Amino acid sequence: MATVLITGASSGFGGACAKKFAASGHQVVLVARRQERLVDLAAELGDQAHVVTLDIRDRQAVSELPEKLPESFQDISILINNAGLALGLEGVEAGNLDAWDTMIDTNIKGLIYLCRAILPGMIKREGGHIVNIGSVAGSWPYPGGNTYGGTKAFVQQFSRNMRADLLGKKIRVSNIEPGMCDTEFSLVRFEGDENRAKQVYSGMQPLSAEDIAEIIYWTTALPPHINVNQLEVMPTEQAWSAFAVHREG
Repeated sequence: MATVLITGASSGFGGACAKKFAASGHQVVLVARRQERLVDLAAELGDQAHVVTLDIRDRQAVSELPEKLPESFQDISILINNAGLALGLEGVEAGNLDAWDTMIDTNIKGLIYLCRAILPGMIKREGGHIVNIGSVAGSWPYPGGNTYGGTKAFVQQFSRNMRADLLGKKIRVSNIEPGMCDTEFSLVRFEGDENRAKQVYSGMQPLSAEDIAEIIYWTTALPPHINVNQLEVMPTEQAWSAFAVHREG
């Protein structure tokens, strides 16, 4: 039985991962800001779950997290850095600086705070797996994806460098990069505009949170000598766009 710490566990990929790992007999530490949702999820999962209401942008709180966990939940075997978000779809010239700060603070800084807090224990125990949730936006640009894509490019490169740093320490690092998924992602991006969020997936079948949870679980369930460095996954009905060319006249 592993102990799995999941950030952003109150919905989407995080909630689906919590259910998948708990159903497979593992303990889960559920981390998110929305306490009510966490409590409801923990009630569903039973004694296998422990709730931590936490904003991962709070560096001090994250650094204190490992020692504040109940003793039976302290030996984190798997860290799933899922918490993250996109805000807005404006071009750089019209971007909202507050939204950019929120994305950078959450998608980048929160992720590195968690890695820094949890890794020493994994190294001491000589084993562990860090799963970072990136995005296809970390490799492939699209109009309005500027800062969000930049944060996910950081996740990609940070994951690779962490693999290099941890060589020989029996710690696995995986970067999972989903494409279009029907979760709260677009609802958050468009500030609760349900009609605009639904249009993103109109006429096609996107991935689901459960699809990604299955992929994450498979990645962690492989024998310990196998490391999935990076895994990009899209719906069958999504692919890369053609180059855009603007022509005068």
